[in-house]
Amino acid sequence: MFRLSLLRLSVLMAGSALAFSSLHAGAQDNQRRGRKYKVPPPSSRIEVTVIRDGSGKPIEHAAVIFHPIEGDRDRGVMELKTNEEGKTVIDVIPIGDTVRLQVIAKGFQTYGKDFKVDKDTLTMEIRMKRPGEQYSIYKEHDNANSGAKDAAPAKPNQPDSPPSPSQPQPN
Repeated sequence: MFRLSLLRLSVLMAGSALAFSSLHAGAQDNQRRGRKYKVPPPSSRIEVTVIRDGSGKPIEHAAVIFHPIEGDRDRGVMELKTNEEGKTVIDVIPIGDTVRLQVIAKGFQTYGKDFKVDKDTLTMEIRMKRPGEQYSIYKEHDNANSGAKDAAPAKPNQPDSPPSPSQPQPN
């Protein structure tokens, strides 16, 4: 009999403790517990279309790389590939950020440009060019097209004249 009353008393105590703890847990302030939710900043939808410069046809599987920049630092990389229409879309870059856009496609020159995300929707068309001829010092170049600022002027063409006596003659 003593055991039976002790068992009833312990069950009653456990039940009341469980009821009291559930009431106490419900009364706590839930705003202070767990992680604080921070609303993300408004982001922009950026659509990039990559096409060939000569024909205007889309370039499939081109790598479109976004480098968000904060001050002088790169904050990471987001790389996307273009679809069969040469398009890719990203919508996670916050409005007001500066982004370095880089486009790499096989058989084309790499494209790169920094821009400020200032609208909620941006549409860009990137025209990819074929690689140009490698510059050689052994060929005559027009200085206006070479892009060199400090290039020496080209020598004027002189008619073939016999070498002067002080110059050695080729064998």
